[in-house]
Amino acid sequence: MASDTTGPGPSRTKPSPTHAPASGTTVLAAVLMIVGGAMAIFEGIAAIAKNRLFVVVRHYLFEFSLTGWGWVHLILGIALVLAGCAVFIGALWARFFGVAVAGLGAIANFLWLPFYPLWAMVLIVVNILVIWALCMGMHREADAGLTA
Repeated sequence: MASDTTGPGPSRTKPSPTHAPASGTTVLAAVLMIVGGAMAIFEGIAAIAKNRLFVVVRHYLFEFSLTGWGWVHLILGIALVLAGCAVFIGALWARFFGVAVAGLGAIANFLWLPFYPLWAMVLIVVNILVIWALCMGMHREADAGLTA
């Protein structure tokens, strides 16, 4: 008599730490991470290089140096671009890192609102979409792995 344990069935193995992006939302997240990171890099360079480009608001609760904000946006942008490239390669750690960096980017752009409101709101939306797409991509791929 044949046993059920040897027959073909759903494979319930643990996912490898490196696997290709399987869902469209993961690819969307990687693209948004690269584009949003590039926008943050340009924002950081503009704040570092030319302080007269931005209007300085007085008596804002979160008063920081414009050059300091430029460095914050530059570093977050570089981290976001690198994480987006790693998501394209299929690194699982890049998804978690991308969620964390996109969250920090959304907070930094919220604090950046008085300097350049429209640009900051666009980057907040991009960062929130990155978080959503990364989390939904992991969720859908986990469900697909259980049924495949």
